[in-house]
Amino acid sequence: MTELVKNYINGKWVESKAKETSDVINPATGEVIAKTPMSTAEETQDAINAANAAFRRWRATPAMTRVRYLNRIRDAFEDNFEELCKILTTEQGKAIDESRGEYRRTIENIECATAIPSLQMGYNAEDIAAGIDEQVIKQPLGVFFCIAPFNFPGMVPTWFWPFAIGTGNTYIVKPSPQVPLSQVRQFEIIHEIGLPKGVLNMVHGGPVAGTTLIESPDTIGMSFVGSTKVGKLLYKKVGEFGKRAQVQGGAKNFLTVMPDANLEKSVPAIITSFYGCAGQRCLAGGVLLAVGDIYEPLRDAVVDASKQLSVGNGLEEGVQMGPLASKHGMDNVLKMIDSGVKEGAELLLDGRSIEVPGSPNGFFIGPTVFDKVSPTMTIATEEIFGPVIPIVHVKDLDEAIDIIHACRYGNASSVFTSSGKVAREYSYRVMAGNIGINIGVAAPIATFPFSGMKDSFLGDLHGQGQDAVDFFTENKVVITRWF
Repeated sequence: MTELVKNYINGKWVESKAKETSDVINPATGEVIAKTPMSTAEETQDAINAANAAFRRWRATPAMTRVRYLNRIRDAFEDNFEELCKILTTEQGKAIDESRGEYRRTIENIECATAIPSLQMGYNAEDIAAGIDEQVIKQPLGVFFCIAPFNFPGMVPTWFWPFAIGTGNTYIVKPSPQVPLSQVRQFEIIHEIGLPKGVLNMVHGGPVAGTTLIESPDTIGMSFVGSTKVGKLLYKKVGEFGKRAQVQGGAKNFLTVMPDANLEKSVPAIITSFYGCAGQRCLAGGVLLAVGDIYEPLRDAVVDASKQLSVGNGLEEGVQMGPLASKHGMDNVLKMIDSGVKEGAELLLDGRSIEVPGSPNGFFIGPTVFDKVSPTMTIATEEIFGPVIPIVHVKDLDEAIDIIHACRYGNASSVFTSSGKVAREYSYRVMAGNIGINIGVAAPIATFPFSGMKDSFLGDLHGQGQDAVDFFTENKVVITRWF
């Protein structure tokens, strides 16, 4: 019988009574490997109640004690590193080396949160007036939650909960029902290290669980990563209830290659950007802008490198790209490729007919390259979320930046160049939250905020780093005079 994953509430594993479930499918084989319950409002409220009851005790726990728990979680994740990576690849599909990279980032996020006592948690000023001192104290607020995506099920929740509990809040994780197993194993490990009951909880489910988390009077704020369409709806709803929100939405990231770029070193970074995680990440390359005379040699080098990419079951060592995470995702990418053909782009490399030995039912699309793409085509303006490279030939940097700014998204953008002047101008002018200079995937490390602009981000405080500390705390000003 297929496993029904359980919720984790108040330090206990609880089987959901919900009648509706969602299949968890291994995308490399098409096999159902588990079922996710669509938890009820009552079950979700149980998790909220547990987190709310734990808050007063956890808030009063000394900061260094909270950090020791985070250190134990970090060490336990290290001890179970390969197992965690294999679970991630099995349910999500990405290559095993990509899962290892994701868990390196996961552990890095937890390590960053252990520095919270030494991060800026308050500041003081003496004698602001005669005999009067002023002080700012950062204090935790209560119960926060995240609604997590399917593409990085191991890492994304750690953009949030280590910082939340490190600052003294309690937390609820709602994983994507498509990929719950990574979080289940993480919570098993967290349970084993003895984190106090109710501090960290997990509820599986869909809209009912999400709505309950948002509408409950006992939750303070939401972190969301997913599509802009859903993110905007949730952001509005959270605002109606007067709560905090940070919403990472969709993306269309432009990689600009200047005539003076070092192609030998740039092309591998470009290939990784577009095909890493089969293109299913918010920092993936979305459009390749070839400037001036670099166009033909860049195009030929990209096609040649794409043909060399090893595609297969992500659990096999040496595989560089796995399947799409779901049949639904695969079908969406196929529709995008069809739209590119219909709108007149030239298909230089077609990944639609790829066959992976031993995986006839997997959700595979091979590396795909389009040439002669105009900036107004669907594949040049909308997020594909798959292994597709649209190449647009532009005459100069100004035209490239105009195309970038015409897009409604602003998550990331990179330029490949040997010119410091161009690099400086690009980073100054381009409206995107994360800028790469000769970097294909501009992914901030945990001590920096994961930024975003325009339709790629809603809110004002991002995940990770000091932004996360500020999001999960409120400034209390204390003005003192002693007689």
